[in-house]
Amino acid sequence: MPSDIEIARAATLKPIAQVAEKLGIPDAALHNYGKHIAKLDHGYIAGLESRNPGKLVLVTAISPTPAGEGKTTTTVGLGDALNRIGEKTMICLREPSLGPCFGMKGGAAGGGKAQVVPMEQINLHFTGDFHAITSAHSLAAALIDNHVYWANELNIDVRRIHWRRVVDMNDRALRQITQSLGGVANGFPREDGFDITVASEVMAVFCLARDLADLEERLGRIVIAETRDRKLVTLKDVKATGAMTVLLKDALQPNLVQTLEGNPALIHGGPFANIAHGCNSVIATRAGLRLADYTVTEAGFGADLGAEKFLDIKCRQAGLTPSAVVVVATIRALKMHGGVDKKSLGAENIGALEKGFANLARHVTNLRGFGLPVVVGVNHFHADTDAEHARLKELCRERLDVEAITCRHWAEGGAGAEELARAVVKLAAAEPAPIRHAYETEAPLAEKIRAIATKLYGAADIQIETKAAGKLATFEKDGYGHLPICMAKTQYSFSTDPSLMGAPEGHIVGVRDVRLSAGAGFVVAICGEIMTMPGLPRVPAADTIRLDSDGQIDGLF
Repeated sequence: MPSDIEIARAATLKPIAQVAEKLGIPDAALHNYGKHIAKLDHGYIAGLESRNPGKLVLVTAISPTPAGEGKTTTTVGLGDALNRIGEKTMICLREPSLGPCFGMKGGAAGGGKAQVVPMEQINLHFTGDFHAITSAHSLAAALIDNHVYWANELNIDVRRIHWRRVVDMNDRALRQITQSLGGVANGFPREDGFDITVASEVMAVFCLARDLADLEERLGRIVIAETRDRKLVTLKDVKATGAMTVLLKDALQPNLVQTLEGNPALIHGGPFANIAHGCNSVIATRAGLRLADYTVTEAGFGADLGAEKFLDIKCRQAGLTPSAVVVVATIRALKMHGGVDKKSLGAENIGALEKGFANLARHVTNLRGFGLPVVVGVNHFHADTDAEHARLKELCRERLDVEAITCRHWAEGGAGAEELARAVVKLAAAEPAPIRHAYETEAPLAEKIRAIATKLYGAADIQIETKAAGKLATFEKDGYGHLPICMAKTQYSFSTDPSLMGAPEGHIVGVRDVRLSAGAGFVVAICGEIMTMPGLPRVPAADTIRLDSDGQIDGLF
């Protein structure tokens, strides 16, 4: 079968106005970026709020492995399948970050015959949203240092400036830097560092804001430093929010594209799920719900990270409740969780499948703990055997009382996911019950972390380092104890050790640092060795990305 980029390049795309017509979006609401991409106008988005929302379908997955799961591919395939069976459906996805595209993960536009297109633009600069977020964040950094340089009227303690810089690239050399060297004209030397743009609080604010006014208000709440007498300093205090909002004005409009089958998709925002909350923008999700009967969205990485944050952070803030949840799994990945080396995954191995099933079982059980109806979507790979699929379906039915459906959307497009689509419609028929969150809002911050670790990760307890515990106490004293928790940990395991696959129990979740994201409205708990600035692998994807002799991009996936 051709590669993803070859399939995408061979597709005949519809003019974006024709895609918009499927959902009744008028030409006047579109700001076109070429023939096949458009942004939805702010005024049009605001006018949608009076409409009754459709049903929300969340797509999540087992803990990711190098074998691949295909969560985005399944989201696209399910959206196409729902449209095929007559359900007016919108897909809502995050925008890819350049760091993973040139690093290890590759792009995030789906795969095979279940892709969003134009794939190359989506995976690279797209409509410039991430550049706008990087610029807004950088403007804030410049204004903070400029304020300190010119008399420092707010009495900012340069030892306690919390605002790091960002760039949308994996660059480990920038994790910790010394800035402002070279003399008095360059400011006051201090230690600083860079995060990847998708870990910026500006990104989190961008994706949780309901409109431009809410965006500016949230930006103003961001705590960027402390004074000598330990009072908090915000972006509003340094008069940064007006100009930052101007830089983000166009970016905050959701991006409309299409699937290979010509169905509409909104791709907007992109916070990391192992660092930030891992969901597309609230604006795009709410717009999708008011434009379509079904809105299919995904949450990043495994359900322990993306889905938990989707439910405990995004749904709480945006007033959302999923009507159904799809947990994506593959035979290959479950065998890997069962101890099989990646090189041996092509051989049938029922025993390893049964052992690795524990990972899927915990994710399904966790989601049911939130009170949500669940179906398992098994993304089919060509080396899978009928016996392996039959055994997985037996395990799901007998041990979890949940339906597992084999899906072939990668090879067949929407037609290969119609059975999953019908199952989702059946699950979503009932009125969704209120979400049973992992913790109560009024619980102490440390207890919220403990609840996530013990209820969802299977941990025996948590261990918060002394400095982090002190910061949590300060957050509560300053009035931030009501905020939800955003766990930053490895995506590869329920523990903080990426090598502990399957469903480990009795481990300790170590919290080495915490960060206040007052504008986004959560507290980040940094666990284990997770980095807010990833590095490139030994052999990065960038090594093989190039232009061929015809000027076409080669190596992007």
